[in-house]
Amino acid sequence: MSAASSASFSRSVYDAVIVGGGHNGLVAAAYLARAGRTVLVLERLGDTGGAAVSTRPFAGVDARLSRYAYLVSLLPAGIVRDLGLSFSVRKRTVSSYTPAVRDGRATGLLVGGGGTRDSFAALTGSDREYAAWEAFYGRTRQVAERVFPTLTEPLPTRRELRERVGDETAWRMLFEEPIGTAIEENFTDDLVRGVVLTDALIGTFADAHDPSLVQNRCFLYHVIGGGTGDWDVPVGGMGALTGALAGAARAAGAEIVTGHEAIRIETGGSAAEVVFRTDAREGAVAARKVLVNASPQALSALLGEPSPPPAEGAQLKVNMLLRRLPRLRDHSVDPRQAFAGTFHIAEGYGQLAAAYAQAAAGHLPEAPPSEIYCHSLTDPSLLGPGLAAQGYQTLTLFGLHTPARLFHEAPDATRDTLLEATLAELDAHLDEPIADCLALDEAGRPCIEARTPLDLEHELRLPGGHIFHGDLAFPWTGATTGRWGVETAHPHVLLCGAGAVRGGGVSGIPGHNAAMAALGR
Repeated sequence: MSAASSASFSRSVYDAVIVGGGHNGLVAAAYLARAGRTVLVLERLGDTGGAAVSTRPFAGVDARLSRYAYLVSLLPAGIVRDLGLSFSVRKRTVSSYTPAVRDGRATGLLVGGGGTRDSFAALTGSDREYAAWEAFYGRTRQVAERVFPTLTEPLPTRRELRERVGDETAWRMLFEEPIGTAIEENFTDDLVRGVVLTDALIGTFADAHDPSLVQNRCFLYHVIGGGTGDWDVPVGGMGALTGALAGAARAAGAEIVTGHEAIRIETGGSAAEVVFRTDAREGAVAARKVLVNASPQALSALLGEPSPPPAEGAQLKVNMLLRRLPRLRDHSVDPRQAFAGTFHIAEGYGQLAAAYAQAAAGHLPEAPPSEIYCHSLTDPSLLGPGLAAQGYQTLTLFGLHTPARLFHEAPDATRDTLLEATLAELDAHLDEPIADCLALDEAGRPCIEARTPLDLEHELRLPGGHIFHGDLAFPWTGATTGRWGVETAHPHVLLCGAGAVRGGGVSGIPGHNAAMAALGR
């Protein structure tokens, strides 16, 4: 390697070069640097953070939104402690609210906030569904307590994990039979069934009874976070996390350079070499270990190997800023309560099945299912002082069952059509159109933006727009997994992105595990 090619760096050979400065890459960098290794992070974009960033997306408006990744559940407290991160999360006062119409009357299901039992009884007419809810989630919480700690340990075998779970009923419903079976066995109300099923469909395009159990894997990762299954608001937004991680990595001695795109990894011998390019030049840097914080597809391209099966995302992401929260048709619930947790829209069990069937047949869902989060109710610091005083609020919406294949022919027009239909489903439960509540930017434009899987692929290089880089895997050893679930066929190359075993979501777990593998632990 020529001296010119390494001019940006302090040395020509590092113990570890990390390709990609997303949160997992930064976690790995911090662990390795704290262990005394020389570390270089190469980030393609002008800033670190990847999908876990906070931005001010609306011109002239002092409101920060977690633009792509929203909530935190899977980030182990141990990682925060180990790295000394100045970062915290805040509990939401309400878990969820799901509006409904029963006998021509606007009503809904409010979970959390002290009135859960009464809300179940008012919606369903008895205490049966509430009792089933408590029993079902009591069982998943026990699974969470036993499985979550394994995510930062060497991979167990399937038998070892089963013994650790220690509950054959829970094992059957989560790991062996489609989650739809357990939902239908435990619950009778369509709306309650739908609220339970949503955790199996976030970022995953599947039916409740898909025999592949991809929906079970998604459900598992959504109910085990932190050993409780709670989903919390990151104080200061997602950018606060990645900012703290970058600071921890630099403080430990890691070098982080932006605007450097890795284009090839050469393996062989006692080290690997990463070839990169910038706006001005190409260069190369050698490493004893290369950790790739990118998708399996990107890893294959860097190694010049055949690509794995294509991935396909299936979500709509919408960011909004409101002048005020909208009034609800269900007058029994304060909007600040309803929007404090997850606000479910068109997510009854039958509605989810219909939306999946329509999308699988190549059509946009007639009633697009989605859910909304109002982070500023939990963390008002996301808003500038003037906006907060005036009652402004941020809203982020996550739409389900909209696979990338639906957008290929006319991406912009299809996005607009889907957004209109999605907001119409929300408006059906409001006393005023959501459009009337939108804030305006400095040019007088409504503060709303939408992103389809194709947009996410273009902006973040998520394969097919898949937020997990591909289908999630059960957290045990398989035919192609190594000790930590991050190993590749090349001894000097590790995968530390969301596509690793036990990847997906904002967790830092693949970054931690790749660092442990690199350290030989």
